[in-house]
Amino acid sequence: MYPMMPPSPSTAMSLLDPFGFGRAACEYWGDALERGTLYLDVMRQRGNQYLEHIEKTKPNVLGFEADVLLDGRDLPRPVNYELLRILPPEGVEIDPCSRPFVVVDPRAGHGPGIGGFKPDSEVGVALRAGHPCYFIGFLPFPVPGQKVEDVVEAEVAFLHHVIERHPETSEKPMVVGNCQAGWQIMMAAALEPEVFGPILIAGAPLSYWAGERGRAPMRYTGGLVGGSWMTALLGDLGAGLFDGAWLVQNFERLNPANTWWDKQYRLYADVDTEADRYLEFERWWGGHVVLGADEIQYIVDNLFIGNRLSTAQLVTSDGRRIDLRNLRSPVVVFCSRGDDITPPPQALGWVRDLYEDTEDIVANEQTIVYCLHDSTGHLGIFVSGSVSRREHTEFTANMDYIDVLPPGLYETTVTPAEGHSDAELIERDYLLEFQRREVEDLDREVHHRPDDERRFATVARLSEINLGLYRLFSQPWVKTLATPESARWMRRMHPNRLGYRLLSDRNPLMGAIPVLAERVRRERHPVGNDNVFRAMEGMMSSGISHGLDAWRQYRDGLIEQSFLMFYGQPLLQALVGLDGEAQAQRRRPGAEPEHRRFIEQRRQSARDRIAEGGDHEAVMRSVIYVLGGAPASDERNFKRLRASRAELEPGIQLADFKHLVREQFFILKQDRDAALNAIPTLLTGQTVEQIDGHLEHIDHVLAASGELSEHAAARFERVRGLFESAKPKRGDSDSRTRRPGPSPARDD
Repeated sequence: MYPMMPPSPSTAMSLLDPFGFGRAACEYWGDALERGTLYLDVMRQRGNQYLEHIEKTKPNVLGFEADVLLDGRDLPRPVNYELLRILPPEGVEIDPCSRPFVVVDPRAGHGPGIGGFKPDSEVGVALRAGHPCYFIGFLPFPVPGQKVEDVVEAEVAFLHHVIERHPETSEKPMVVGNCQAGWQIMMAAALEPEVFGPILIAGAPLSYWAGERGRAPMRYTGGLVGGSWMTALLGDLGAGLFDGAWLVQNFERLNPANTWWDKQYRLYADVDTEADRYLEFERWWGGHVVLGADEIQYIVDNLFIGNRLSTAQLVTSDGRRIDLRNLRSPVVVFCSRGDDITPPPQALGWVRDLYEDTEDIVANEQTIVYCLHDSTGHLGIFVSGSVSRREHTEFTANMDYIDVLPPGLYETTVTPAEGHSDAELIERDYLLEFQRREVEDLDREVHHRPDDERRFATVARLSEINLGLYRLFSQPWVKTLATPESARWMRRMHPNRLGYRLLSDRNPLMGAIPVLAERVRRERHPVGNDNVFRAMEGMMSSGISHGLDAWRQYRDGLIEQSFLMFYGQPLLQALVGLDGEAQAQRRRPGAEPEHRRFIEQRRQSARDRIAEGGDHEAVMRSVIYVLGGAPASDERNFKRLRASRAELEPGIQLADFKHLVREQFFILKQDRDAALNAIPTLLTGQTVEQIDGHLEHIDHVLAASGELSEHAAARFERVRGLFESAKPKRGDSDSRTRRPGPSPARDD
């Protein structure tokens, strides 16, 4: 919203001077006319830019040069996706041995390129860090017959190709999925976990029923229109194609003050300086693409309304269950409280849907890290330069070490390095810090309500009924009447598209605008903010914006109350088959007997391996124990982890190192005292010199980021005692037969 400035003293004085008042009026109206002319010219440029953009064969808004490596149309299951290699700009050097970095762009109504839109973007951050960078984009029209499963398989094929291009790199690619691309890559990682390195999902909805009452009402949309039958109708009217402009229109309706007034007034008020920024963003925002009718129907039925992804209910056409618990890569969830399209409950609710507790996450060997921004909007999560310079830079810089975090749930924050006690050990301007969390802690963000879940289950049932009725009675007639030509005209006449065309050079009425605008630029007479009428304009603008925002709040409240009342009716719930508690409450996947057996087998297997291994396991177990169960809580402990790998395991690959860390963490988690008491057994056969060398290595690792805390130092003394007890006694001819003595006293 354009700020409302208080009247300056000179403005107040001009009200008392009739001649000054008249002069201010003349100057203001002259300036208003000039700004109006320049505003129309910017809108004309926007329309021309839109027409030029959509007429390209492969439109995108990437700010970097790129080569196409794989065309998805050539795959066995063809899709309209492409794998591009980003060419580093001049002055940027790439380390071919670094972990590859892959950005997947969202296909939710807009064209591709937003992940590499600016120098300060996800792509730009990865390039500056020296990573080979790849981009998965798409073409404006789908391949006939392509399905969501085909897109997921294509993304897996693209990642295989990236891995093949870097045989010298043992680390798997880091994959970033923005918005809609986030759930796509999570589906792919659940089916083919071995091709994924760490996964960063930014503003990606995974749990569609979740939400907080009084905020972000988009989750009610499916219920308000009676389910997905309208999606099927629009797909049929489009002759098998669904116009992405409908999705964009839904986004715009969330904030009418910004859509209908603030964005345009900001351009009008500062047209001399805002034009370039406005046109740059509109090039992407207005670049609407088309989805296949089958694709969008699958998405709406199974995700938006059915909520089947976060509950492991999706099954592929060849019978594979898409269970997000199959992931073996760390998942970083980045979301914001200021996001009204993907609020935190929808970004994080899947964790609560899938896992009973944190022990369940650990038993599944999953590492989940979440980061909550306080204020940025949906697009700011992956577009804002300030967010890229902070959060995305830290995620990228520390991803190798996030990859070896032990299983569990972590919350991470990004804080300025200045002011920390060990600031000299921090390599950048910010510090990425981790704190262990429990699944119950997510309730502060997820706001789980069983009664709301029952309402959304009612929507899903009613949607199936309405869709069936539409397909039986109306769909044959609609398909008969719809033709490719009528579908093309319907897309051209969509209000979001038409607005661009009407204010372009193709409209003869705009012919005089560029001439007038050029003259205004040559003879510009701007007025300052101290002009009384300019101040009144700002106050009027603020009033309009506040009025629209008040209407939005009233509308959102009415929508929510209508949804809660209608779908909360016991009679309606009974009519759609939700008449019993057992049927109404969806069983969480974590509660299934098969899964419980798997968890218990996993725990017993860890207990059986407590005394298995050698000095490698003993040293890593000790480091993890001293550091409190997690060898990385911030960048300073990342240095400890880096030293651990360099000093203790110099020849080990990162994947094997990750397995060693996770295995020893899990063993400690099951029975800490037994795991510690087994350390002398693991050191059986080691000489005094070798054991002393191990202690020196551990001491060096722990000192990599400064002095240990008092609690960690006490733990280290216990470890030192265990190592000392493992030394062969003088005269002991065969140390391998020695067994450990009693362990030191147990610490808290």
